Amino acid sequence: MGKGYRTARLSEEIKKIISELLLREIKDPVLTGNMISVTGVSVTSDGSYATCYISVLGASVKSESSEQEKSDVLLHLDKAKGLIRREIAKKIKVRHVPELIFKSDDSMEYGRHMSKVLDDLKISEYDSERQDDGAGNTVSDIDEEA
Repeated sequence: MGKGYRTARLSEEIKKIISELLLREIKDPVLTGNMISVTGVSVTSDGSYATCYISVLGASVKSESSEQEKSDVLLHLDKAKGLIRREIAKKIKVRHVPELIFKSDDSMEYGRHMSKVLDDLKISEYDSERQDDGAGNTVSDIDEEA
């Protein structure tokens, strides 16, 4: 396979290592006080940069994190960047360990927003108005009036 295969493997390994470090080795109270998930890692084709996407939940699973909590987590991850890169170098044999860039992953909030928008459209009420005409065709009350 080509370059994509190597960078994809490197991305997954970095994701596993960072997740393991957050779970077991990093003792920063800001990082251990929040529920943090590494949702993805994207390595550039030359392997010089790795963008790590981080999802932060609040102290409990049900609560959402505020923007302040997210920025605090990203700041503390930037401070622990040296430790994380050193651990990556120990566990992965690469000539150059990528420079880590931490970014917040807002896909969960976006998904909740889209779900709310779809719920507001009331599609289920529209489907209940549609009827089957017996021949397998669906006909709505609006179609019959026309």
